[in-house]
Amino acid sequence: HFSCTLPEVMEYVNKAREQLNKKLKEKNSVTDALGKIETKTGVKKEYMVYGACAFLVLYLMIGYGGTFIANFIGFLYPAYCSIKAIESHEKDDDTKWLTYWVVYAAFSLIETFTDIFLFWIPLYALLKCIFLIFLMVPGKYNGSVILYEKLICPYFLKYEKRIDSVVDKAGEFANDAKNKAGDAAMRHGLDLHNE
Repeated sequence: HFSCTLPEVMEYVNKAREQLNKKLKEKNSVTDALGKIETKTGVKKEYMVYGACAFLVLYLMIGYGGTFIANFIGFLYPAYCSIKAIESHEKDDDTKWLTYWVVYAAFSLIETFTDIFLFWIPLYALLKCIFLIFLMVPGKYNGSVILYEKLICPYFLKYEKRIDSVVDKAGEFANDAKNKAGDAAMRHGLDLHNE
């Protein structure tokens, strides 16, 4: 059951802010560049990140290609984390990112049929980006885990036997088609050879 109180949300936001500041203290090319800008301007790295996020939100609201940017954000970071999860020896991160991709695939499938209508909704790119970020948020409020447990898993478990039956039949059909195509190719090859 999913519910949250204002103090829980504030605690979550404070933890996220602490994690952001911890990441900004790591040594890499991005933090080095932000450090140089901070030295020249006097603006803290944290505020630069907030400014970049504000710019992104504004761009998603009024900029050209907002849906592409939202899709890019919904793919790039999760793909990076998925690769890191594959390369790690922990199982929990694998499960987290597999769950994300299952929900992302379900969302993409639904969006394929509804995009023609959703495209006309004002701020759709921004709303989509917020939704995709919600799906990847770490911790207790991870949207992909919530949606998987509340929507996808119950329906999957309810129809699992039917789905398995359809998949088995499709596999048999594909195998039959492959065998028939192979036999036909062999006969055609023999016919050509005999001519």
